[in-house]
Amino acid sequence: MRLEAAELRILELPLKFRFETSFGVQTKRTILLLRLFGEGLEGLGEGVMERLPLYREETVEGARYLLTEVFLPQVLGRDFPNPEALWQALSPFRGNPMAKAVLEMAFYDLYAKGLRRPLYQVLGGVRQAVEVGVSLGIQASVEATLQAVERHLAQGYRRIKLKIKPGWDYEVLKAVRQAFPEATLTADANSAYRLADFARLKRLDELGLDYIEQPLGYDDLLDHAKLQRELATPICLDESLTSKEKARKAIELGAGRVFNIKPARLGGHTESLKVHALAEAAGIPLWMGGMLEAGVGRAHNLHLASLPGFTKPGDVSSASRYWEEDIVEEALEAEDGLMPVPQGPGIGVRLKLPFVERITLWKGYVSVS
Repeated sequence: MRLEAAELRILELPLKFRFETSFGVQTKRTILLLRLFGEGLEGLGEGVMERLPLYREETVEGARYLLTEVFLPQVLGRDFPNPEALWQALSPFRGNPMAKAVLEMAFYDLYAKGLRRPLYQVLGGVRQAVEVGVSLGIQASVEATLQAVERHLAQGYRRIKLKIKPGWDYEVLKAVRQAFPEATLTADANSAYRLADFARLKRLDELGLDYIEQPLGYDDLLDHAKLQRELATPICLDESLTSKEKARKAIELGAGRVFNIKPARLGGHTESLKVHALAEAAGIPLWMGGMLEAGVGRAHNLHLASLPGFTKPGDVSSASRYWEEDIVEEALEAEDGLMPVPQGPGIGVRLKLPFVERITLWKGYVSVS
């Protein structure tokens, strides 16, 4: 597959609701969108980094520079037999997995289209629909939280995840557990705690949580391992897992009993497949995380989540929860807690170009010189 040109855009898409986590509040999503062209086909990739380095270190502006000035010039005009070869071409550049993922995942879409196959078949997926849960931000009150949980359980979501932080944890989780004793319930701290908060975290063992997600430092494994030895509730690692090597070390240390896979955080599908194989061999259950993706990123996540190691409901909930209008033509919607994997070649979605044009803040082109 010869890569010939690329179009990169920065979009701004308003959220339908205020989404609060331990590190801040979001009311809109800034999206880096890549259209990669080769042999008469188009591959799509979506960046999940933010304007500010709050989740991990990468930012939209940093990724834009790397893609336009470094990564795309490195690959355009070249012929790659498969995505692994493209991944190797980017390997000399350290870190920046989210920026690499925009390009690598767009190439996976292009590559699958060249084969005239849905991406999930190329990746080794085994399901045409995946189990999904919902991630609920910090609400204005406990009562508002209970109402949100009840509403989403009624919509069929198969797991409820609540964002927590010190001062907004045990009491709200206890109220939800008492109101919904049979619900599959998890908590996501986004690195808001330290080992000194052990007593506060230990109390959560009473609540029958399926797991506690990333309670400690965003780049930590050792303290998570210390904490996991003292908790009955499984720890799920998210921010800490940025590569197969980090996943291997997490397993050896016993830093978590569940892994959240986000292909963008791992640099794309190539590294995600390696982590999937490692976790399956170690008996670590996986689920697909979410980063408030629009339609392109959501479609990529659905295809990857069809692999057999994804045994827990993920965060890939209905697009209509987040957006009045999505950037793709196809409606990515869950029914009774199941989200269909888009069919058709590649990721199976098409850009809604007139709408994309309206929400574009910046657009640039890179081609073979």
